[in-house]
Amino acid sequence: MATAWDVASVGWSMVVLGWLVSPVITLILPKILSRLGFDAAQKLQGLVISIMPEMENTLRAVDQERMMLRGKKSNSDVAALDKMAAMLRHAREDAEDIFDDAHEKICVGDFLYGVVQSFLDGIARIIRSRWAWLMQWARRSSLCRFLEHASGEAVTIGVAASNEPGHVTINVAAPSGGESIPVTTSAAASHEPTAPSSDSLGRCLSCFSSSFNFVKYYCTSSFNWLRFYRDWSYEVVGVTTYQENATALDVVLTAISRWNLNKRIEKVQSTISEVTKSPLLGTASKSAPDDIANKNRSRIRTASKRKVFGREGLRDHIMVRLREIPEHDAASSSADPCYSVIGIYGVAGSGKTTFAGYIQDYIKEECKDEKLFDTIMCIHVTETFSVDDIFHEMLKYITGDSHSNISDRGALDKKLKEALCGKRFFLILDDLWVKNKNDQHLEELISPLNVGLKGSKILVTARTKEAAGALGADKFIEMPDLDEDQYLAMFMHYALSGTRVALQEFEQVGREIAKKLHRSPIAAVTVAGRLGANPNISFWKNVAKLDMLNYTMDALWWSYQQLDPDIRRCFEFCSIFPRKFKLEKDQLVRLWTAQGFVKTSCATEEMEDVAEGYIQELVSCSFLQEKGTGSGVDHFTIHDLLHDLLVKVAGNDCFRIENRWSKQGECQEDVPRDVRHLFVQKYDGELITRKILGLENLRTLIICVVEENRPVEEKVIESMCVRLLKLRVLAIAFNKKCRSTSNPSDKFLVPESITQLKHLRYLAFRKSDNCKVILPSALAKLLHIQLLDFGLGKISDFTCAADLINLRHIFCWDVSFPNIGTLSSLQRIPFFRLRNEQGYEIKQLRDLNKIRGMLVVNGFENVKSKEEALEANLAAKERLTELILCFLTSHTRGNGNAEVAAEVLEGLCPPVGLEALLIYDYNGSRYPDWMVGKLTGGPKNLKLLEIYGCSRLGPGPQLEAFPHLRMLNLEDCSWDALPGNLEHLTSLKALKIEHCMNIRSLPTLPQSLKLFILRCCDVELMKSCETEGDPNWHKIKHIPDKMVSGQPHSIYHIRRMFRVSAPVPTL
Repeated sequence: MATAWDVASVGWSMVVLGWLVSPVITLILPKILSRLGFDAAQKLQGLVISIMPEMENTLRAVDQERMMLRGKKSNSDVAALDKMAAMLRHAREDAEDIFDDAHEKICVGDFLYGVVQSFLDGIARIIRSRWAWLMQWARRSSLCRFLEHASGEAVTIGVAASNEPGHVTINVAAPSGGESIPVTTSAAASHEPTAPSSDSLGRCLSCFSSSFNFVKYYCTSSFNWLRFYRDWSYEVVGVTTYQENATALDVVLTAISRWNLNKRIEKVQSTISEVTKSPLLGTASKSAPDDIANKNRSRIRTASKRKVFGREGLRDHIMVRLREIPEHDAASSSADPCYSVIGIYGVAGSGKTTFAGYIQDYIKEECKDEKLFDTIMCIHVTETFSVDDIFHEMLKYITGDSHSNISDRGALDKKLKEALCGKRFFLILDDLWVKNKNDQHLEELISPLNVGLKGSKILVTARTKEAAGALGADKFIEMPDLDEDQYLAMFMHYALSGTRVALQEFEQVGREIAKKLHRSPIAAVTVAGRLGANPNISFWKNVAKLDMLNYTMDALWWSYQQLDPDIRRCFEFCSIFPRKFKLEKDQLVRLWTAQGFVKTSCATEEMEDVAEGYIQELVSCSFLQEKGTGSGVDHFTIHDLLHDLLVKVAGNDCFRIENRWSKQGECQEDVPRDVRHLFVQKYDGELITRKILGLENLRTLIICVVEENRPVEEKVIESMCVRLLKLRVLAIAFNKKCRSTSNPSDKFLVPESITQLKHLRYLAFRKSDNCKVILPSALAKLLHIQLLDFGLGKISDFTCAADLINLRHIFCWDVSFPNIGTLSSLQRIPFFRLRNEQGYEIKQLRDLNKIRGMLVVNGFENVKSKEEALEANLAAKERLTELILCFLTSHTRGNGNAEVAAEVLEGLCPPVGLEALLIYDYNGSRYPDWMVGKLTGGPKNLKLLEIYGCSRLGPGPQLEAFPHLRMLNLEDCSWDALPGNLEHLTSLKALKIEHCMNIRSLPTLPQSLKLFILRCCDVELMKSCETEGDPNWHKIKHIPDKMVSGQPHSIYHIRRMFRVSAPVPTL
C-alpha cells in the first residue's frame, strides 16, 4: 500500500515536471503547429486567393503589351517582354507543382511522430519498479486521465484495412455530426498494452506521450474545421485526410513543401514583383488590361456555318477542267497517264484550303447525279509528309479501311493499286510542300496512281507556283482576291450570323474594320469571330480604331488576345504539334485536362465538358478548323499562320522535333533547355538520351511513332522515369510487332520506376498488338493519374486499381480490375468482364455514372436475376452513347437459362440518350419491354441496332421503341421473319441481313432506306430479291443502293455513313 510520502512524491514530481515543461511548450507549440500545417495552409490559401490571380492579370498585361507593341519597339524590348511572359508562365507552373506536393502523402511527418512516440513509450516501459500499482492509480486520477479522455472521446480508434501492419484508422467526427473522415496513422505500440511505469518519472513520460497524441488530434480536428466550416477545399488546406489510406499526419504538407514552401512561394511572388516593376509595362496594362478582362468578356458561341463567298467563277472554271474526259475511256499507259493535274497557288491565308474543300463538297452534293468520279480523296499534306501516311489515308477514302497493319511500302503500293484499278478518281493534295523538283518522295507519291481510268484528276494547292506544278500541272491558277462587297459579306457573315442586332449600324462599323484587313480571308474569319462573340457597338468602334489590324499577323494576334486566358493557354499548347497535324478532339480534351489547363466553376461540372466548350469557342472563331474524316471522330487542324502565331506566343515552352527523315541521333535544331512540352515525331533512343533526358522542367513528352526497326529500349524508359520528374504527360505510340529489346515476349512490363513521376496524369504506352500489359502494384502511388492508355494491350492482374481515385480514362483492348466500382471518377472503360468472383460483380457498375462513350459488358452467365441486373444501374449512365452486351452461348442453352437471360436483359435497360446498341448471342425466352415499346423508358433516341447470334426462334422483335433508328444490322439470327413493323421506322437508312437462314420473305420496308445488303441467307430469298417482278424484288425496288449475294460488306464502312464507330469485341 502506498504511503503518504509516495503519493506526495508523485504529486511533487508532476508539479515540477509541469513547471519545467510549461515554458518549453509555450515556446515550441506554435512552431509545432506551424510545422504541422497551419502556417502552410494559410500560405496555400494566399497562393490561391491573391498570388495566382495577380499572376494571371500580370501575364495578361504582358501579353497585351507584346501584342500592342509589335513592330514599334526595338528587338531588345520585344525580347524582354517575351522573357517576362516566359517567367510568369514558369512561375505559374511552379505554383501548380506546389499544389501537387500538397496532395502527396508525407513520410517524414509520420517518421518524426513515430520516433517521438516510440521514444516516450519506450522509456516509460524501461523505468519500472514495485510502485506500478500506484502509477495505475495516478493514471486514473491525474492529468493523464484528462488528456486521454479528451483524445479518446473525439477519436475512435480501430484497426485499419491497411496493407501495412501497425496502422490504425482514426475517424474524426465532422462538425455536422454526419460523416466521418477516415485517417490512418502509425501505431506500432497500439496493439500492446502499455506497461505501467514504476515511478513518477515513467508515469510523467507516459503523460507526455498522451499529450503528444492530444496535440496530434487537435491538429487533425483543426484542419477538418477549416475544411467544413470555412468551406476550404482540401487542395487549399493542403491535406489528404479524406483518403482512406492516409495517415494522421497527412494533415500536413509533404516534407518538401513543409521545409521549402516559404521559399517557393516567395520565388513566385518575387517573379511577379520583378515583372510588374518593368518600365516596359504601361500603367494602363498594370491596372486594367483593356476590354479583355472586363465584365463584358466575350461569351462562348457556336460556330457560324461555313460558307464560301465570291468563288463561283473560279469554281465553274475548275469544274470545266474536271469534266474533261479523253475520247478513249480506258486504262492508261506509263507514257500517257490516266490523270491530269490542276495547280492552284496563293499566299498563306488566301483561302486555298477552303476552296479545295468547297470543290469536294460541290461535286458530292451538286453533281452527284453526274457521277463524275468513282472516288474522291482530299489529303492535307504536311511539310514533312510521309508517302506511307498518304497511301493509308487514300485507302481509307477508297475502301473504308486504312489498312494500317500494312507497313511494307511494296505491299502498301500493291494494295493501293488494287483499290484504284479501273476507277476514275479525283485526288486533292492540299498545301503541297516541295523542297526541290527532283524530290524522290514526289515520284513515290504518284507511282501507284497510273492504274485508274482516263479522266482522273489531281488538284494541287500550294503557296508557290513551283510547288503547284511539281506533279506536272499543265495550267496554273493564282488564288484571286475577293472584291470589296464579297469580302464585306463574308466578314459580316462570320461576325453576326445568327445574332439579332441592328444590322445597319454594325455593318457601317464592320466596313471600316474590313478595309483594314486588306481582303485576307483568314484575318476576316478570325477577327469577325471575336467581334461576333461581343456584339457591342462600342466595342466594335474601339476595334475599328486599331492600326494593328492593317497587318494580317497583328490582326490574328488581336483576335487571339480576345480569348479567355484559360482557352489561350490550351490553344498555345497546340503549338507542340507540327503544322497540319490532325488534332483529335477527345485527345486534346484529355491532354488539356491532364495539364491542369481546364478550370471548372463548380464541383458538379466536369473538366471534359468545359474543355469541349473551349474547343467550340476555338472553332467558332476559326482558330481550329474542322476536318471531316468520315470515321465519326472529330478532327481539327490549325491554319499555318495561326500556328506561326502560337509558336511566337509560346516561345520555348513548346517544341517539336520533326525527325521523320533524320538519321538516328540527329536533330537539326537545339532543344531549348527550358522547354516544357515536347513532341518527337519518331522514336530515337540515342536522340532521347543526348537531347531530352537533361530537360528537368519537361512536363509533356509525346513520341508519335515507333518504327519497327527501332524498338523502344527499356533502359530509355527507365531513364525517363528517373530523370524527367516533372512529367505530367508521357505518351509513346508503339507500332505493331515492335518489341522491347530486352523483353521480346508477349508481355509488356511497365517499369516500377514509373512511380517516381509523382506529377504524372497521362500515361500512354500505345501497343498495337494484343500483348499482356503488366502494371506494377506501386502504380497505385500515382495519386494524380487520370488516364491509362495501352492501345490494343490487355491489362490484367492489377489488384490495386481501387487506389487510383483520380483515374478517369482507361484505354486498352481488355481490362481486368477488381473493385472497379470504387473509381467514381471513371469516364472511360473499354471492357467490363463479369466473373463469379468478389470484385467483379455486376454491381461494380452501379456508381460509375460518369461513364461516357462506349461500354462493353461480357459474362452475363454470372448474373442470375433481373434484380441483380438492375444493380448495374445502366439507365443512370446518361453520357453513355454505345453499349455492347455479350451473352455467351453457355448461358443460353435450355429453357431455364433462356428465362434467366430474358430477366437479365430486362434489367439492363439502357439510358435514354444511347445511340448505338449491340447484342451478342442472346437466346432469352422473350424480348425486353424497353425494346418492344411497352415501357416509357429505354433508349428512345437509338440510331443503330445490331443483333448477332440470336438463337430464339420465331419472328424478330417489334422495334416500336426506336422511332429514330437509322441502321439495323442482323447477323446469324434464327428468326423465321423480320420484324413486321419495319415500314414504320421512317428514319431507317440502312438494313443489313447476313447469315439468317430461316427468313423466307421480306416485310414492307420503309421508303427512307438508302442501303440494303442481303448475303449468305436463304438461297430462294436472295434469288427472289434479284428476280424482277417478284414480291421481294418489289419491296427493295425503291432502294438506290442494293447488294444481294455480293462480297462481304464492311460493317465499319456502313457505320461511317452514320457516324457510329462501335467496334466488334473479342468474346
